[in-house]
Amino acid sequence: MPGLGCGLIRGSMSESISQLPVREISQSIVVALEKHGRLVLKAPTGSGKSTQVPQILLEQNAAGKGQIVILQPRRLAARLLAKRVSHERKSPLGQEVGYQIRLEDKSSAATRILYLTEGILLRKMISDPLLKNVDVLIFDEFHERHLYSDISLARALHLQQTTRPDLKIVVMSATLTTDLLLDYLKPCPLVESEGRQFSVSEEYLAPGPGMDREKIWDMAADAFADLVRRDVPGDALIFMPGAFEIRKTIEALKQCRDSGEWSVRPLYGELSGDQQDEAMSESPKRRVIVATNVAETSITIPGIRIVVDSGLARVAKFDPRRGINTLLVDKISQASAEQRKGRAGRTDHGHCLRLWTKLEHEKRAISELPEIRRVELSEALLQLKGTGVGSLKDFNWVEKPTPEAFGKALTLLEDLGALDGEEKLTTVGTQMLRFPMHPRYARMLIEAAKLGCVGPVSSVAALSQSKPILRRRSGRQAEDRRDDALGDEGESDFFIQMRAWRFAVENRFDFQSCERMGIDVQSARQVEELATYFRNMAQRQGLPLGDEIVDDAKIRKCILAGFADQVAHRLDKGSLRCQMVHGRKGELVRESVVRDKEYLVITEITEIQDGRGDVKTLLSQASAIEREWLSEVFPEAMGKQQEVFYDETLRRVMTRETECYHDLVLSSRIRDEAPREEAARLLSEQVQKGRCILTGWNERMDQWVLRIGFIQKLMPELELPSFGPEEKQSLIESLCHGARSYKEIKDRDLWPMTQEWHSHVQRGWLEDFAPERVGLAGGYKAKVTYAVNEPPSISVKIQDLFGQKENPKIASGRTSLVIKILAPNFRPVQITSDLASFWRDSYPSVKMELQRRYPKHKWL
Repeated sequence: MPGLGCGLIRGSMSESISQLPVREISQSIVVALEKHGRLVLKAPTGSGKSTQVPQILLEQNAAGKGQIVILQPRRLAARLLAKRVSHERKSPLGQEVGYQIRLEDKSSAATRILYLTEGILLRKMISDPLLKNVDVLIFDEFHERHLYSDISLARALHLQQTTRPDLKIVVMSATLTTDLLLDYLKPCPLVESEGRQFSVSEEYLAPGPGMDREKIWDMAADAFADLVRRDVPGDALIFMPGAFEIRKTIEALKQCRDSGEWSVRPLYGELSGDQQDEAMSESPKRRVIVATNVAETSITIPGIRIVVDSGLARVAKFDPRRGINTLLVDKISQASAEQRKGRAGRTDHGHCLRLWTKLEHEKRAISELPEIRRVELSEALLQLKGTGVGSLKDFNWVEKPTPEAFGKALTLLEDLGALDGEEKLTTVGTQMLRFPMHPRYARMLIEAAKLGCVGPVSSVAALSQSKPILRRRSGRQAEDRRDDALGDEGESDFFIQMRAWRFAVENRFDFQSCERMGIDVQSARQVEELATYFRNMAQRQGLPLGDEIVDDAKIRKCILAGFADQVAHRLDKGSLRCQMVHGRKGELVRESVVRDKEYLVITEITEIQDGRGDVKTLLSQASAIEREWLSEVFPEAMGKQQEVFYDETLRRVMTRETECYHDLVLSSRIRDEAPREEAARLLSEQVQKGRCILTGWNERMDQWVLRIGFIQKLMPELELPSFGPEEKQSLIESLCHGARSYKEIKDRDLWPMTQEWHSHVQRGWLEDFAPERVGLAGGYKAKVTYAVNEPPSISVKIQDLFGQKENPKIASGRTSLVIKILAPNFRPVQITSDLASFWRDSYPSVKMELQRRYPKHKWL
């Protein structure tokens, strides 16, 4: 079975295995694992780690009687590695060695070495939280930092530190940056292996005009044909981002001269097992294997000496437009480019041609961001809750997600009804765990099962995940034919797309038939694949598919169930502006068939920037919903709120009663009444802010407050109660009690209320020690003015001071009043704190001046 695994495939089986570099460190691996229970293994490409480490542990009895489980990032690698190891051990696949991937299980009770994909391992942790039959967990190709690898490692470490101290953990990779991992797993040894890699020369494209416009598949075909003309030997591996690009590349290769001398084969995860085996089998012709990044790590294809690298891959990222994770074509990092280059040097010297320039290579990222930094987390968080994690906030992440991403994912799970407000799994959440898919679609299928429309809802789920099936600007004739055949009315933007998809299926995806209708055949095929997947998953969980033709209201209810966080309410009938849940706003696209509906559920949200730099939020793929459906599907999200507020126009306190879905206001009415305490508080706030002026709060009131502060400072032993901002608010609230409008409080007298602020004795102290007026020798009672950070003072005409020999004193003689001496016209003449000095030194000259000007007044 050549070509089905890792390592050098030469000579006899036992000879080739014994020569693999990782075999040379067998004892170090076993000893480190026995001593510490976990280790990090760094072994280069071609060292045999993926096939040999499990066998070493089994042969050395390092796994007890349990299973050795190897986590693989890709289904293809898991299947081929298991096949290779079973062949090496001369055991039928599924017995001693097996694998489990999505929708395929080749294992048994006798299986000791089990290759799994990431999602399968996490689901195993849900059904068997203690991993009772697992003795060793091996995380292969950990450098790719897939989200499920991260959280599975975290769960395994928690198990080892608590209920399963006997569980052993191995983390291994060819290009792993070990500092972060060793710190996370400490105490943990690092074991390294030398690799055996043949030299690989590398070549870049020369810069030239029009490179960006050329199709990547044509570039790859031309590049390979040129290498053939240059007599570069060996079979070739061409990396493309996806199945579509692979098919296009194969078509382009077949147009090349001498293409009949090549055996051109596709290799990607969605192919059947037989097709994958065929791609890697030997051939009398020169092989050209066109593959996705499934061929980047873990597996060795003998004879490959040429790599043509597109530099592209489909990478899992969050698609904010659809609110889900999706695979987007992106440029690979320098580290991935090195991995791909290494494929040409596994069995002989090779050559790598990169379809980008050297300058562009230097600008690429050194390595990929971990998935936890680029994907939406709700599915992973739900799976974690299923494994028994108590607090997601306190989970021991290998690398923590951003607070924003974590918060959004947690909110979505609560919105979908999977978690309650205390982060506990609900009944619905437990049901959702059965579906290995994004929580949105799990929630949709659960609702569809209740309503008997799983089949149609599977189609809608597929449409919401795919590229647009109907081309925009497909021409007037195509649009007319589309309208005639498909119609344009409905309660959802999905319904015309469903009819278009059914048209494509009925016409067997015939290109010309679909083209005449403006239907994208590739998207229609993708919808068919996804819809089949959703239907199969539903059937596996025992959900009846139901009728294909059902009341469209049921389908719209299911869309609501999956996109509960994207409910929108039209703000007015004159525009397409909408208010959404969680305080978001957007504008419904004009081509939506539900543009005249009041309540909507949105499945696509797009932010675009106009020429001025302003961001506009467009809402598309909308479905009309009925308001009562919200309380029917999500009763826990409904609430009635009562808000008491001050209306600045009417200058009254009013009550607004609203019915809300989460924070989205569905209805509102205003009543001209309010609770007394709340009305008093709001009116008081307006007074404090200076928006409602009280005629009763006059100078006398201000002076009363200052008198209290004066006594507290000069005579603290009296312990006179203070009067600060809080006390002022309390006093004004008392004044406002029973009122709901400014008119009612405007002229209310505050002074009587001040008399109730202190006891009779305390009021006496205030009058005795900080009086409003003081008597002078001539009988005149002068008003005392108190101020902040200044001594109290009196303003007195000079004639009223006759007979007064010194400054009056207050506060039991502790402070003298400053005297502002006024002329007969009440203008200041002098300010003095020493009246005796004034009479002696200043009065003669003052008298002379004032007597001349005011001869009729009495002068001493």
